[in-house]
Amino acid sequence: MTDVAPRPADAPEGGSKIENPRSRFQRLLDYRRLLAIGFAVLISDQISKSIVAARLPFPTYGEPAAITVVPDFFYIVHVGNTGAAWSMFSGQGMLLALLAAATLIAIFLWRRALGLRDRMAQISFGLLTGGIAGNLVDRLVHGHVVDFIDLHFGTYVYPTFNVADSGICAGVILYLWHSFREPGRAK
Repeated sequence: MTDVAPRPADAPEGGSKIENPRSRFQRLLDYRRLLAIGFAVLISDQISKSIVAARLPFPTYGEPAAITVVPDFFYIVHVGNTGAAWSMFSGQGMLLALLAAATLIAIFLWRRALGLRDRMAQISFGLLTGGIAGNLVDRLVHGHVVDFIDLHFGTYVYPTFNVADSGICAGVILYLWHSFREPGRAK
């Protein structure tokens, strides 16, 4: 006695055992939140950088050229970063571009293992991948990441950043929070 269901008479010899395979489009819809958020972060990042580039020459930092949003706290500047967060690995733009591309490919390849059908994981990774893609575009187009958000806390000046960086940080924090809160679902 076998556990295999009999093959329908009209099924081709050696055919698939899956009766109604889902189309590529249907499988893509499983990741619609991730894709929508990722593209939203990428597009808002690139638009904001284009606006800054149109308003401020490169490089612009400090007064009087910077745009003051909130005096002694929030400025819009136009600087470049050839490194990663806080200018670590400065001058390693091509290596960081390759790492970013490899990360995006790895997320795609291991999407099931990462649990990316889960709603919260899709939101987290949408933010993350949109940010990675935004900074990758900058590295390929400009040779550096365009940063423009400059925050000052008294005498402390926070490292200048952009929308993509915010997406990356928010995505990682949200994913970690979700993982600790619901360990079984984050996998």
